[in-house]
Amino acid sequence: MNNKIKLDPYPIPKDKTPLYINDAMLAERFDYAEKKGLDVPSDEDNVRVYIPLDINKKLILNRLEMLINYYEEANEDNEFNFSMDVEKLITQIEIYDRVWYLKKMPKEGDHSKEAIELVGEFVAMLEEIPDGCAELFPFEIIDELRQKYLG
Repeated sequence: MNNKIKLDPYPIPKDKTPLYINDAMLAERFDYAEKKGLDVPSDEDNVRVYIPLDINKKLILNRLEMLINYYEEANEDNEFNFSMDVEKLITQIEIYDRVWYLKKMPKEGDHSKEAIELVGEFVAMLEEIPDGCAELFPFEIIDELRQKYLG
């Protein structure tokens, strides 16, 4: 899991002002593209485009449900792609968590109560993925999320 989400949110917007996140993995699977021999943009011809991405509890859970419906089960053939797509959602959870944490500054813990609630539902959905004999997914992700957010 990506534990390196760094936001520079100050001042934290009180309205709908967008935050800009510099994380290409939210939009593309560059590691996957490189392994498949696909072209990856070079620095000299790269153009940065900001694409709006709404992040909230309902949308993240809906995106996970869509992935589960798309892949249907976790098996050896789809395990890598399925886990990469779920990792993108986990990055969204981490952004969601940091913003809520900074807005409310809880006196205890490292995570917002909003993200803890979201992760609880997210894990419950991951646990319901039919097991088509995948070796690692979603088991490792469930364990990591439980350890990080649910203690």
